[in-house]
Amino acid sequence: MWKKLGKFILKNRLVLLIVLLLSTAFMLYHALKVTISYEFVRTIPVDNPLYQQYLAFKKQFGDDGNTLVIGFEKKDLFNKNVFSDYTVLCNNLKKVDKVESVLSVANAINLKKNDSTEKLEVKPVFPAGAASQQAIDSSVQLFHSLPFYKGLLYNPETNAYLIAVRINKDVLASKAREKVIAAIEKYTYGFGEKHNISMHISGLPLIRTNMAIKVAKEMQWFLIGSVLISAIILILFFRSVSATLLSLAVVIIGVIWSMGIMHLCGYNISLLTALIPPLVVVIGIPNCIYFLNKYHTSWIDVAHKEESLVEMVNRMGIITLFCNISAAIGFAVFALTKSAILKEFGVVAGISIIAIFFISLAAIPAVLSYLPPPKQRHIKYLDSKWLDVVLTKIEKWVFNHTKLVYIVTIIALVFSVAGIFRLVSVGHMVDDIPQTDRIYVDLKFFERHFKGIMPLEIVVDTKKKYGLSGMKALDVFSRIDSLSQYIAAKKEMARPLSLAEGLKFAKQAFYDGDSANYAMPNTFDGAFVGDYLKVKKDSGSSSSASNNAFQQLMNAFMDSARQKTRVSVNMADVGSKALPLILNDIKKRSDQLFDSTKYNVTFTGTSITFLEGSRFIINGLKESIMWAFLLIALCMLYLFKSVRILICSLIPNIVPLMLTAGIMGWTGVPLKPSTVLIFGIALGIAIDVTIRFLVTYRQQLPMNNNMVKPTVMQTIHHTGISIIYTSLVLIAGFSIFIFSGFGGTQALGWLTSLTLLFATVTNLVLLPVLLNVLHKPLQKRERL
Repeated sequence: MWKKLGKFILKNRLVLLIVLLLSTAFMLYHALKVTISYEFVRTIPVDNPLYQQYLAFKKQFGDDGNTLVIGFEKKDLFNKNVFSDYTVLCNNLKKVDKVESVLSVANAINLKKNDSTEKLEVKPVFPAGAASQQAIDSSVQLFHSLPFYKGLLYNPETNAYLIAVRINKDVLASKAREKVIAAIEKYTYGFGEKHNISMHISGLPLIRTNMAIKVAKEMQWFLIGSVLISAIILILFFRSVSATLLSLAVVIIGVIWSMGIMHLCGYNISLLTALIPPLVVVIGIPNCIYFLNKYHTSWIDVAHKEESLVEMVNRMGIITLFCNISAAIGFAVFALTKSAILKEFGVVAGISIIAIFFISLAAIPAVLSYLPPPKQRHIKYLDSKWLDVVLTKIEKWVFNHTKLVYIVTIIALVFSVAGIFRLVSVGHMVDDIPQTDRIYVDLKFFERHFKGIMPLEIVVDTKKKYGLSGMKALDVFSRIDSLSQYIAAKKEMARPLSLAEGLKFAKQAFYDGDSANYAMPNTFDGAFVGDYLKVKKDSGSSSSASNNAFQQLMNAFMDSARQKTRVSVNMADVGSKALPLILNDIKKRSDQLFDSTKYNVTFTGTSITFLEGSRFIINGLKESIMWAFLLIALCMLYLFKSVRILICSLIPNIVPLMLTAGIMGWTGVPLKPSTVLIFGIALGIAIDVTIRFLVTYRQQLPMNNNMVKPTVMQTIHHTGISIIYTSLVLIAGFSIFIFSGFGGTQALGWLTSLTLLFATVTNLVLLPVLLNVLHKPLQKRERL
């Protein structure tokens, strides 16, 4: 079959090349339309109950992840010149297109009791326009007498101040967000430079934007780097410019196809899918090496170009097909999960790897048929003395030191198992960002001074319409206040913001601004405070704007039916291990305060979806690895039709995976979505070496009268050269990811490279040992 296919390719080479070029042009058209995803990684399936609760919350109260925060430390902020520029900064931020609101010290409001109208009026704390130092000092005294803002906009112990900028949620899902963020950064850093203040900017809008920009830049550099590394190895290997250019052309076409497939599937570039183009280069180059290597060995045997090309397809077609199938399985199994980001990665990567096989099969024989036959310098690598020495030593290890190979393998497995027991599963929202990165540094600033910025939302449902109106609501808000105080006492969580804080603010205003009365109204003064809570708008424009802002704030915390209210909490990025413990503790307190027959309390927000997503994606990845093992095992069983060879093929690939897991445990690398991903990918790629070795072994076995030992020896020398070179390409290709700015991508780089290195050793040493032992009974039966 494959010999006929080789002849067909050579006979129709021009047509195949034209079809390939036209289809590549079609894919290029779609590849150029691929855009960057600015959405937060979608790890939870849309039908997940927690995700549905989060969507319901956003529909009711708005997005919890569209606020950007600006922070800084300044002892003399209220110096006239500094505060004047600070006010200008806040006003400029309001003018930025798509900025909906700005909450800061400069536009802080106060509630003022008006005895004549018996209403609370909203007044700005700081006067608008230019003000004297004396007026500012007077306003500062008033501001510090308002406990509502303590811990929210300033930290009196560290002289740290915060500005909250709310951005339109629609613009955050588009490229236009970069322009908005850039304008905010321009004004912020301009103020900082003028007054020698270190400014810190954080929040999910900034984190998502900067991560998207980093992803786009890294994809370009990794693609260029992988191509350059491959070119260097190819030129050193083949000493042929034409062979190098042909190989690079094949993988570049594969990259174009992968991007085109991404657009045709309706996907955007994300943190994971950005890895696919350089992965296609890394995985596609071994195809080229194996085809060219076989072409050169066949040329030495027959010295006829067409026959050599046909033999190349005949011998390497089936091997390369199953190698690409196994690699595709290693990626495609991620599509079996319900996680959107993993599904996208699995689908595109799986299809792209199969596509690179057909591109290689069509392009390499066809183009080589137009090129002159290989010269002596092009095949000189086949007589490499140092490789011959290495392979001879491997041969001696296999046949003369079998027991030692077993002992070393057992020691490695014991080491691995001990390390695996040390593995921990933990993830953070931004743990893929290095600690030296500005995003991480700024995030930690807000955790030190304001206990964090990661949003947690608690929704209290009274289960009846108008359950939050009138005097009966006081009991509900008193319970909310008790829960808020319990939460605020935790070192990882800031003081929650809720309508209970608004009522306490109103009570203070009712008692003429006395800070001692910043407390929940009781049944005695609740009726009086309630009468004053109907806010009256002041005639002044600035005061009117303040009134609107206050009213919007109140409306954002209660639904129109006055049945549900929210409690917004900002917290530190504590990680997936500590977060469940904290949430369980808060839920216990919530259950004590709110009777489940009267209230329904829901915990949601980005922190909850992150926790669920982290758990979901790790479990999904574990399942996908099991599927990869099963599907690859079935492929191996179909290909070799021997259970013993199946066992021989799986053991040399399980050992490297266990070694990598053990090293992760001993070095403290946690199990998280970005590291669990490694095992499926490494398995799919490492099994390639096994398939190539075993197929060659099966092809050579009849030529050696079914004698295992001489066949194994011959296979080591026949496949060893190409296996070592392709392993070098793969290891070097994955090593480039070590230079990523994301921790997960770095882990993918060095851990996958390490796994492939182990797999190369086990497939060249342990696999022949197992064949020599386990295949002997089959040999005896065949002789009979």
